[in-house]
Amino acid sequence: MSVVSTELLPSPSTPSAARGKSYDFLLKFLLVGDSDVGKEEFLHGLDTGSSELPHFGVSNGIDYKTTTILLDGKRVKLQLWDTSGQGRFCTIFRSYSRGAHGILLVYDISSKWSFDGIDRWIKEIDEHAPGVPKILIGNRCHLAFKRQVSEDEAEEYAARHSMTFFEVSPLCDFNVTESLIELSRVALKRNGMGRMWGPTKVLSLQELCCRTIASHTTVYGVDHLPLPMSFKTHLKSYLLISRTHARGSHSTLTRDKSRRNKIIHPSDTPPSLRSSCVVS
Repeated sequence: MSVVSTELLPSPSTPSAARGKSYDFLLKFLLVGDSDVGKEEFLHGLDTGSSELPHFGVSNGIDYKTTTILLDGKRVKLQLWDTSGQGRFCTIFRSYSRGAHGILLVYDISSKWSFDGIDRWIKEIDEHAPGVPKILIGNRCHLAFKRQVSEDEAEEYAARHSMTFFEVSPLCDFNVTESLIELSRVALKRNGMGRMWGPTKVLSLQELCCRTIASHTTVYGVDHLPLPMSFKTHLKSYLLISRTHARGSHSTLTRDKSRRNKIIHPSDTPPSLRSSCVVS
């Protein structure tokens, strides 16, 4: 049974307005993870940064939501499907994974068993949706005082599986939109849209500001800057993405050197700084 149309990537050479569409690209994302990790909270937190009102619905007992984000001047409409986390829904996941352009692996940072369950979901993805871009989402970071999964542990796990890692909190609107923007960028590049972000791309003023500020401060220092709270949140997300990518590159380099020398040396790099969301 076809759940949604798989014709999700219109040609960028054809103006969307000419076809009467209010978006340039349409992507289908799946939220997977064990039950009670807050996937429904993630969906309900999707309003900031959207260029149209979110739409909710239910199909065969599976929640979904559509919303539109702005990515480098392009309107990207997202269909987000919560495939639930109960065992009996594994079969449904296999059906809904057809035509998916990205997958969000969600766990609860205050629940170690939900993090351990990510392995099972990765096996499902590798079997039924191989090659589909995925990111790791540590949900409910506002519950850091009950944390059972360290940020370093999750970052290392994400690097081993070639994923970007985000800790998010729909409650305080932290990293929700940013994680979707990152996954959308990867999904579009995988589907041949990489030229949109080629060397001729004109960087936005916000991107230039983030690069400059990030080179002179840390995640901890962001809260002390005289900046609007919305920009501080975006800047923390920017630093988190940059750090995750750097960690992944460092891990790959270390593995390559270990293979050549057959000796594993402890890392000389200082421990990375932690980022957090603050409920004001």
